[in-house]
Amino acid sequence: MISLDILTIGELTRDADGNVLEAHSTSTLVRAGGLNIVVDTSSPDRRPHLKTSFRQLGVLPRDVDVVVLTHSHHDHVGNNDMFAKAEILIHAGEETEIAGARIVREDIVLTEGVRLVHTPGHTPGSMSVFIEADRRYAIAGDAIPLKDNHLQGKPPRYSHDSALALESLKKITDYADMVIPGHDRPFMTGR
Repeated sequence: MISLDILTIGELTRDADGNVLEAHSTSTLVRAGGLNIVVDTSSPDRRPHLKTSFRQLGVLPRDVDVVVLTHSHHDHVGNNDMFAKAEILIHAGEETEIAGARIVREDIVLTEGVRLVHTPGHTPGSMSVFIEADRRYAIAGDAIPLKDNHLQGKPPRYSHDSALALESLKKITDYADMVIPGHDRPFMTGR
């Protein structure tokens, strides 16, 4: 059985001109195939949220086997040090940012029902986690930072390659019944 728990919900605050004032990513715990997997570790400001969530779930950070980083931006990797025993996975194109991380070069099955999928555009190495459980989930990172990106069919405002970002957004929403975005609450796709 696969379970997903949101450890902290992401947030993105902009000024009147659309410049980012504050950003904290969503962090998700996936328990599958005997593995405890954390997807994105959020920003250091969210450490108290993570600690509280782990305590409530009865899981310790030292029990985490794998950390999957959707990309290497600071607001997604700020608590990597909490998971000293975990293997850190990041997609090719992001490796210069995260020392000691294992580089994923193609889509892989992490364990039954959990697949890492390259979803470039926001960054060259952006990846998402596709999960087949009671429904199809996609933990999208900033391939879909906000529900509005899905509703408006628009790639992330800041993208390395907007055309690729739009293709990745479509790939995610074609797959998923529910998306866990990088900086917003989970939402149903209506597919």
